[in-house]
Amino acid sequence: MKILVIGLDCATPELLFSDERLTNLRRLMEAGCYGRLESVIPPITVPAWMCMATSQDPGSLGVYGFRNRVDHSYDGLGIVNSRSFSELAIWDQVAREGKRSVVVGVPPAYPPRKLNGVSVGCFLTPDTSKDIYTHPADLGNAINTLVGPYPVDVKGFRTDNKDWLGKTVLDMSRKQFEVVRHLMKNTDWDYFQFVEIGLDRMQHGFWKHHDPEHVHHEPGNPYQNIIRDYYRHLDEEIGRVLELLTDDTVVLVVSDHGARKLDGGFCVNEWLIREGLLVLNQYPEKVTPFSKLDVNWDKTRVWSEGGYYARVFFNVKGREPKGIIEPTEYERFRDEIKARFEATTDPGGNRLGTLVFKPEEAFRNVRNVAPDLIVHFGALAWRSVGGVGYPTIHVQENDTGPDDCNHAQFGSFVLASSNNPLQGEIQGAHLLDIAPTLLELGGYDLPASMQGRSLVSGLEVSAAPPAGYSAAEEEVVRDRLSGLGYIG
Repeated sequence: MKILVIGLDCATPELLFSDERLTNLRRLMEAGCYGRLESVIPPITVPAWMCMATSQDPGSLGVYGFRNRVDHSYDGLGIVNSRSFSELAIWDQVAREGKRSVVVGVPPAYPPRKLNGVSVGCFLTPDTSKDIYTHPADLGNAINTLVGPYPVDVKGFRTDNKDWLGKTVLDMSRKQFEVVRHLMKNTDWDYFQFVEIGLDRMQHGFWKHHDPEHVHHEPGNPYQNIIRDYYRHLDEEIGRVLELLTDDTVVLVVSDHGARKLDGGFCVNEWLIREGLLVLNQYPEKVTPFSKLDVNWDKTRVWSEGGYYARVFFNVKGREPKGIIEPTEYERFRDEIKARFEATTDPGGNRLGTLVFKPEEAFRNVRNVAPDLIVHFGALAWRSVGGVGYPTIHVQENDTGPDDCNHAQFGSFVLASSNNPLQGEIQGAHLLDIAPTLLELGGYDLPASMQGRSLVSGLEVSAAPPAGYSAAEEEVVRDRLSGLGYIG
């Protein structure tokens, strides 16, 4: 069986499954199974797509976000790229069994992955007009001939120019789907995966216009239907892709996480200063990123990196250059800080419902330099703002530009194939279950390193190869091995 994976970054089940106008997706849902898909902690694009591809959690991959501490220094942050991952991905297993893959835009995909087949860079590619962003390299020239300069992202998508944003995202998506269909028709492949990033950009840019529950929603605004219309665009593009497939293809539409309204920003380092945990030599006169603050490390115990969630780090003696937390007090101190984060409140004094995770409890393994705590403010209803200089802890503005939504813990999946024994809505599926499920449906071996479970394991899958020898076949092989002296 061939395998096609259409990744819709940030696709939320509440929208994907409820719109009857999404006729192609409805057809897939009726032909197979679908449901909410629990993402990893934290539910963000990097590392979530690679967690799906490898069936390993972020701790086991040693990647906790787009930027990670490369050591225990105070400024040692590195940006993730494709070489940050060495674990076996689904396309690697396909290659081990002599088959070819096409992988388009699966983050992080720069530098371009060298795999048995074709790869095209993702939104982390610096500049497709200057940098090699494909494997093989000359594929980039063919793509540019086909669609012109290849867009991997919308630069400056956090903008108030909404007319420009909507048109630019749509143009990018159309060009990317054109390239996908070109590669499907003109490239030999057994596994094909494409991630469409435009939906994520549309939802971050327009969620308040779409969601009546958003704190800044204005009824009757001119962009009220733009997100739902974009889902219809995606459905139409998916329909054109499905026309190119044969019956022996497993089809998966999947998202790495969902989307939810953003109530505001929680200024995490501002809060740490007021709690006496982060100490500055001089408080800034204007809003300043954490990296440019004058931190007194001799007195600081805790600091944080902002983003969709907070990565919280402790200044531990013998671990950090000027650490002051005694290692013997580490666990007691961490429990105390965890409880203080969990007790954080909204502007009205009500508990936010903040979720706090210890890496070793959230992940099977913890590699590289993990945060000491992972914090989802208000269960991701509030963004973590890392800058300092705000007059309040709770803000409506965002330190990286206008942003209307945060990521949600549950994304979506729709799975259809002629040999899929599952039908209707499925409960309890996890992002780490995707790769084992696809490999089993495709007739491939499942690597022991994969942590998820195949959703079809133990069920009758008509086209799958036998799991082992039949009794008669085993007897033949046993006699052969005995004759060769391997069995006494």
